[in-house]
Amino acid sequence: MKKCSECNSEMKEMKAKTPEGVEYKYYKCSNCNSEIVDMKQLHEVANKYREMKRYSAKLTPWGKSLGLRIPKKLAEKYKLKGEVTLIPEDGGIRIVA
Repeated sequence: MKKCSECNSEMKEMKAKTPEGVEYKYYKCSNCNSEIVDMKQLHEVANKYREMKRYSAKLTPWGKSLGLRIPKKLAEKYKLKGEVTLIPEDGGIRIVA
C-alpha cells in the first residue's frame, strides 16, 4: 500500500478511464482525497495515446454516404475483410470485425 505524501494515510488503488477510453490506475487517499498517478502508469497511458493517434483515416463522399479508408496495417492487424459492424457510442464509433 502506498502512503499519502500529504497526510501519511494509506492510499487505495483505483481504476479510471480517460475520455477516449484508455484505462489507467491511480491512488487515492482515504483521508484527504489526494490522488496520484505513478510515472510507470503515465508512460503506459502516453504509449496507448501514441498508438491511437498513429493512424488516421480519410473520409470521402460515396453517393449519399461517406466512405472510410482504413490504413492497410490496421486492416491486416485486425483481419478486416468484407463487412464490419459499426456500433455508435458516446464520443465515437466502434468498428467490430
